[in-house]
Amino acid sequence: MLHKALTLAVALLCGSAIAAHADPSKAIKIGVLSDMSGPYADQAGLGSVEAARMAIEDAGGSIAGQPIEILSADHQHKTDVATAIVRRWIDVDGVDVIVDMPNSAVALAVQQIVKEKNKVALFATAATTELTGKQCSPNGIQWVYDAYSNAAGLVKALVAKGEKSWYFLTVDYALGLSLQAEATKALTALGGTVVGSVRHPLNNADFGSFLLQAQASKARVIALANAGADTINSVKQAAEFGLNKDHIIVTPLVYISDIHSMGLQSTQGLTYVEGFYWDLNDDTRAWSKRFFEKRKAMPTMTHAGVYSSVAHYLKAVKAAGTSDTTAVLAKMREMPVNDFFARGGTIRADGRMVHDMLLVQVKSPSESKYPYDYYKVLATIPGDQAFRPLSESECPLVK
Repeated sequence: MLHKALTLAVALLCGSAIAAHADPSKAIKIGVLSDMSGPYADQAGLGSVEAARMAIEDAGGSIAGQPIEILSADHQHKTDVATAIVRRWIDVDGVDVIVDMPNSAVALAVQQIVKEKNKVALFATAATTELTGKQCSPNGIQWVYDAYSNAAGLVKALVAKGEKSWYFLTVDYALGLSLQAEATKALTALGGTVVGSVRHPLNNADFGSFLLQAQASKARVIALANAGADTINSVKQAAEFGLNKDHIIVTPLVYISDIHSMGLQSTQGLTYVEGFYWDLNDDTRAWSKRFFEKRKAMPTMTHAGVYSSVAHYLKAVKAAGTSDTTAVLAKMREMPVNDFFARGGTIRADGRMVHDMLLVQVKSPSESKYPYDYYKVLATIPGDQAFRPLSESECPLVK
């Protein structure tokens, strides 16, 4: 009798604990921290908010009676602004997961907060490899791409064609420095040479003096290690200076929104690594057309990655039967990522979500047959080749 009474008591206590976890009065809250008005607003911004909202809708809007809510904010590319927002979201608003985060410096700062507070960060836009390197965290997952996948992959493709003389025009913060560092490492390993480099400020308007320095270097390849509006301005001005006639202009980090803004006449022939293309297959087209109906633009790899990361997070909450961070993260790592963005994606111990990447080339105006028909997919890069091998990771979590 005593044994039965103890068993019943334990069962009642466990049931109470489960009920507490699934308290319908506590919403599951997702915070989209992005660039809403700056140089990366088109690549991320309100499109990322919409992508997260679509993932919530597809999850049914609630899990086990718990409603799913979304918050959003503009970090203004300032780490103090970003950290203040995130601390308020977690401490006051009860946010469970932070997503997107264009700007690597912001992402690294948020990485520390979610580790301290035991919440989750899903990085769709930040490129620095430090997120899965020395500054890795059990609470942060880098979802779409990183400097290694986009810079080293591009170097390998061009060096294979004999292009070994490079000059870097680099945005002066963590993103650009990481892109240049990864490209340089791959280039020197393959016998190439960095002829020189110059740094420019974020959100720069006039690239004239920087481009003249690149031109004077006599390097065959001029790499624009930047993103967003900086990429658009530097590509356009490089064409105006005629650099694309005597040099190969490469852009390690480009989004389809950049190509749309610049036009095929200015960008035809650009070759780079992409995390997602809307016109790849029936699944990517179906989701992208839904997104287009809401935003009147095709999604970038960031937007697709935000959806994928939020959808996977919510699947893990459902599978775990709780929104407890530790349980959800364990489920996220246990389950493969299978959706239109990734097939058989896996989350490694260092926080890298490994999936296939694409080597693409921008079509000429005559090759494009319909709106947003911008890319020729030259190759699919398997995930185990696209990202830094785990054996080379500097993440303390990797044993």
